[in-house]
Amino acid sequence: MAKTNDKTANAEPIEKQLWKAADKLRKNIDAAEYKHIVLGLIFLRYISDAFEALHAKLLRGEGDYAGADPEDRDEYKAENVFFVPESARWSHLQAQAKQPTIGKTVDAAMEAIEKDNPSLKDVLPKVYARGHLDPTNLGGLIDLISNIAFSDAKARSADVLGHVFEYFLGEFALAEGKKGGQFYTPRSVVELLVEMLEPYKGRVFDPCCGSGGMFVQSEKFVAEHQGRVNDIAIYGQESNQTTWRLCKMNLAIRGIDSSMVQWNNEGSFLHDAHKDLKADYVIANPPFNDSDWSGDLLRKDGRWQFGAPPAGNANYAWIQHFLYHLSPGGVAGFVLAKGSLTSKSSGEGEIRKALIEAGLVDCVVNLPAKLFLNTQIPACLWFIRRSEPSPQPSPRGRGSNPDEILFIDARNEGHLINRRTRELSAEDIHKIAATYHNWRNRRRGTPLRCPSDYIDIKGFCCSASIERVRELDYVLTPGRYVGLPDEEDDFDFAARFSGLKAEFEAQLQEEERLNAAIRENLMAIQFPSK
Repeated sequence: MAKTNDKTANAEPIEKQLWKAADKLRKNIDAAEYKHIVLGLIFLRYISDAFEALHAKLLRGEGDYAGADPEDRDEYKAENVFFVPESARWSHLQAQAKQPTIGKTVDAAMEAIEKDNPSLKDVLPKVYARGHLDPTNLGGLIDLISNIAFSDAKARSADVLGHVFEYFLGEFALAEGKKGGQFYTPRSVVELLVEMLEPYKGRVFDPCCGSGGMFVQSEKFVAEHQGRVNDIAIYGQESNQTTWRLCKMNLAIRGIDSSMVQWNNEGSFLHDAHKDLKADYVIANPPFNDSDWSGDLLRKDGRWQFGAPPAGNANYAWIQHFLYHLSPGGVAGFVLAKGSLTSKSSGEGEIRKALIEAGLVDCVVNLPAKLFLNTQIPACLWFIRRSEPSPQPSPRGRGSNPDEILFIDARNEGHLINRRTRELSAEDIHKIAATYHNWRNRRRGTPLRCPSDYIDIKGFCCSASIERVRELDYVLTPGRYVGLPDEEDDFDFAARFSGLKAEFEAQLQEEERLNAAIRENLMAIQFPSK
């Protein structure tokens, strides 16, 4: 979390103050368009500050930088820093902020940066000279972003600006509502997926990566658990070019290599940009129940090893696409519409049965309502795992032929942040993730994560046998397995009915007594005794 200044220690965090100030400057510009204006400026400040920090070291020419040329682009490339031409540096833009031509100046800066940094080609927004963006408001935005306080160190700059960028992405998604969900997965859902997957080391793949939140959180997870960020490599694909641009900026501001994050407007099914990739982790939030996925053109595709998915719904196409890209021992965690757990239409039930019988389904989590901005469709998390054969399987272990599935019903978790939106707290995320890891560790016979072993909890979690799943006709809805909480499951209907009946009869008797007293008083008033 970004820190506030000493004078505002008890005030709102800096990112909230910035958001309120930036939103006031929006005027009549639609949030969907305004986000590119604001986020582009934050990104520009980030790469300019990183450049200026290294530029100062090269100017001093001390130690490893002795004899270096501060204007040599290769010096910056060697340090993984974008080269920023003089006309595009933040100090120059800040000096020009009050000029009526500031929009043209910023657009020219974006073009100059792309020219000197091929990896940013066609990524940066060039929308600042458009007539509906008032130069005074643009200058106000530049001044506002100039006031983000941090030290000159690149790491600190990246941390604060990266946090502000991420916060603004979320706020713009909320402001856009349904459209916002197309580029942004709620952070608490991303955090839960990453905490459950634990991508410490290996290849991380998201074939519908949106604005890159899954990658950012994966890198955070490694850093927070004392791992080495360079131990993971990210691969991604996005079909919406505007969203892909946001992703590239989001990753660059975090210093994450995005060279393997590809865009094409055909999408992952028709044009798989990483056809030969076998990932250690797949983490994704694909479009729910997508009917426009070109399924009719892919009826005999080699990815459909468990059955051809219906042309009118991509849910089981995504599942098999993820499986196709999993390495031996790899694991995938992804969001799907809850209907995927029960649907039998167009062969989906047979595909689900085949996945279960192959021992690939590891865990299913039922999510609370109102987590997602773009849909009210109930959602769930799937976890599927390719298990490598174990030379010495534990007596209770799942080995290479899993015989149980963990079901977690988290519908009662989370809290409302406004009337329409719910989020999971850190405690909720820990509760769900710890349940999964305790279960996994018990199955491996090595309870390393927590001294307490996994246990079924009525109304929340259940480790169900494949035989039990067969009995329920391969339906994977967690509520079918976890049952009711103890306080609800132990409800004695007969006793409660008897109690209510006694209370009702006692109330009737009391009412009759009062009515009799009233009648006596009325009679006394009408016919007083002589």
